[in-house]
Amino acid sequence: MSRLVVVSNRVADPQDAAPGGLAVALQEAMQRRSGMWFGWSGAVVDNTEPQVSSQQSQGVTLVTTELVNRDHESYYQGFCNKILWPVFHSRLDLAEFKAGFWEGYRRVNEQFARQLLPLLEEDDLIWVHDYHLIGLAGQLRALGCKQKIGFFLHIPFPPPVIFQALPQHKTLVRDLLTYDLIGLQSKQDLRHFRSYVVDQACGDTKPGSRYQAYGRQARCEVFPIGIDAQAFAALTQEPESVQVHETMRREYSQRRLVLGIDRLDYSKGLPERIHAFRDLLSRYSHHVRSATLVQIGSPTRENLQVYAEIRARFEFLCGSINGDYGELDWMPVRYIHQVLTRSHLAGLCRCAAVGLITPLRDGMNLVAKEFVAAQDPGDPGVLVLSQFAGAAEQLSEALLVNPHDIQATADTIDRALQMPRQERIDRHGRLLERIKTQDVYWWCRSFLSVLAECPTTVGPESAYGPAFSGPICVDAGGEAAVQSFSASAYRDQTSRKGMG
Repeated sequence: MSRLVVVSNRVADPQDAAPGGLAVALQEAMQRRSGMWFGWSGAVVDNTEPQVSSQQSQGVTLVTTELVNRDHESYYQGFCNKILWPVFHSRLDLAEFKAGFWEGYRRVNEQFARQLLPLLEEDDLIWVHDYHLIGLAGQLRALGCKQKIGFFLHIPFPPPVIFQALPQHKTLVRDLLTYDLIGLQSKQDLRHFRSYVVDQACGDTKPGSRYQAYGRQARCEVFPIGIDAQAFAALTQEPESVQVHETMRREYSQRRLVLGIDRLDYSKGLPERIHAFRDLLSRYSHHVRSATLVQIGSPTRENLQVYAEIRARFEFLCGSINGDYGELDWMPVRYIHQVLTRSHLAGLCRCAAVGLITPLRDGMNLVAKEFVAAQDPGDPGVLVLSQFAGAAEQLSEALLVNPHDIQATADTIDRALQMPRQERIDRHGRLLERIKTQDVYWWCRSFLSVLAECPTTVGPESAYGPAFSGPICVDAGGEAAVQSFSASAYRDQTSRKGMG
């Protein structure tokens, strides 16, 4: 069996992974294949050659590298967080198109490639994750890598008209088509990708889910990511979870709990959610003093101005609705700006009458699946889910809403709060069966089995040419590997083609 090499922006130690998390599924696959996980350690260094370190963890080799200051700013804070994230979530108004960001993105993808290459074995399967490393396959191929390389996008693939706003959109698609297999989260993502390849890149589709453009060809399919439903359900029986459930049950014995769990990100539709809950109280007065929205807004990227602004706006709206509707013994919204343990979250899900998951755009949204997994099958809550979450394609028995339609969302919350028990049981049963069948392990097996079938695409020279010359410093038990490449050829190719 081929060894599995996972590459992602950050490396998660499987020993610290929360039950049901992505790291757990990848750990299982890597353990079976004596695997390696390569990525950034989180360390930022001053103008030195980034060092590579390795350690063993439960049969998996964890290999981490560093980023220099300028690349952390231009690659991670810049191109990834200020360009790719907003554009892929259809928020062009929040994107900062600075040329220096792209240069840093290319440098880090090249750094990952030249540091990873000496660690590879001949028959490795390489699985690259997410938008941070779209260019990695092209850089590896330019260095002579012949192993099979797959890529999975954890965020939405945007409509072509949005994607084309990226000055580098052609180069990014050439990057993607350098992979042997591209995995997307939803059928809508695949439609967007196909439309770009066929209509904008003047490409073509081939039998076997293959897409061809720019002289390259890759297989592209939908692999909806799942959760470990059984493990998350088991969390509801943990002492911490039971305590949360009992506390909330006592406090809300005469009230209905509506629950939102999100990172405090502009893609999650949190202001729209508060507006909808306000409209619910305004037009359905029987929910006043009866329904309470508990909203978990976990901190994220707080050093970026746009995130500080969304937090300030959301907290203002929470204060406003509580000021207008709250009473001494009841507040309509309870907002928690903290990262809670998974056991706490499982307990909250268990006692909620409604799970309100209404992102404006989401690649999948695993919280929706976790809400379903945590329910009491004999008296389950109702999932109200945005039609713009990738999970909506699988979770059709949820009550689907357009979060921009405030009144319709409020109407749907009212329907959920009053849904008869038998209908709740029927809907939940079908949802639960699906998330158990198509869980995170199914997702992992499905992707890797297709990747193993793919012919290796070692086609024409990469769009970037030969890679940058420089040392590779590997600090793993004192051993170091050094290789050099053609810097001048790399710079020539990048200057001609790098801006797509």
